[in-house]
Amino acid sequence: MVKELFIAIYLFVFRIVFNLFKLFPQKKKTVCVASFGDNIFYSVDALRSISDEEIIILKDASCRYPFDGSEYTLLAFDLKHPFSFLKSMYHLATGSTILIDTYHPFLSVTNFKTSTVCIQLWHAAGAIKHFGLMDPTNEYRSAKAIERFKHVYDSFTYAVVGSENMADTFKDSFGLSDSQILRTGIPRSDVLFDNKKKQEVYKKIVQENPWIADKKVILYAPTFRNDQLSNFQLQLNIEQLYASLSDEYVLFIKPHPAVSYEIKDMFKEFVLDVSSFYDTNELLLVTDILISDYSSIPFEFAILEKPMIFFAYDMDEYKIISGLIDNYENQMPGPVVFSTEAIISSIKEKNFNYKDIKDFAKRYNAYSDGSASLNLAKFLTETDERQKEKVSI
Repeated sequence: MVKELFIAIYLFVFRIVFNLFKLFPQKKKTVCVASFGDNIFYSVDALRSISDEEIIILKDASCRYPFDGSEYTLLAFDLKHPFSFLKSMYHLATGSTILIDTYHPFLSVTNFKTSTVCIQLWHAAGAIKHFGLMDPTNEYRSAKAIERFKHVYDSFTYAVVGSENMADTFKDSFGLSDSQILRTGIPRSDVLFDNKKKQEVYKKIVQENPWIADKKVILYAPTFRNDQLSNFQLQLNIEQLYASLSDEYVLFIKPHPAVSYEIKDMFKEFVLDVSSFYDTNELLLVTDILISDYSSIPFEFAILEKPMIFFAYDMDEYKIISGLIDNYENQMPGPVVFSTEAIISSIKEKNFNYKDIKDFAKRYNAYSDGSASLNLAKFLTETDERQKEKVSI
């Protein structure tokens, strides 16, 4: 009740100020609201390479991506910086193109100018759990909250996808039509085609952690869980992994960015906390085996055609709380396991089907071919509105 009241007051004030700023003339500029930041970064980088259009990045409090403010206008988009927040609202109200990368409640009250284009660069290339209108927790939410969600989704002019699978998901989850789907590919996936970047990332990690040299990398990247936001509990038995795999492997651990946690200082030459790596896809470049669960990371990791394991220790509970896709166990391109012992066994026995991984990559990355950022940038600079009605590249 208190939370809903705060949201209502915040949105009421936002609406009034936004509508006042809408009285100012619209300008040709791209305004980006960055929460995750990676898709925004790659999109803006490509846009700058073919256009001199003004770019403003509004960085919200959760964004860890280190944007370079010397290349474009960079503003803090949170109430702790009131003057910057007001300037951000002005840019949103007068921008010609708005790029976002997640759900933002303020969009429920931003009645953009008719010619403004708002594009959703969703932070996941695929979906294992349900979200948006398909989120099973919606039945416990108020009618007012559901109405707000719908207003937010109605603000999207387009949503960028890397596959027809994700296009179908967005149609169901956001209530979008096919003409609102931009088939340009996922911008941040471009780095997965960059072999030079792979060498740079590996060299940097080894320089800082020499004990990693000549070892294969296992990356554990679990998804967000509501009950672990401030009390992340690592379910892997590191001692068992160390005893069985440390001769050949090192273990990188990267919990979801929304989670606060502390990894005990143990097995120093086996475990590395890589939470400081703001670009997860750069980490994927140097990963030999991915361990995840219900995260969207495997969808892009599949581009590299490397093994992955799905550590679904709480699958039955998660199905009820968050809602997994149908037939989850058989849709994943790797073994679904429930214990550390099973993880070790899968790695030692090389229990991986590379054909399944390739097929999975084709299903979810059909449009992500290494040129996604440029594809989107070209769309953004296209002046013929008829070309913007539907894009299929």
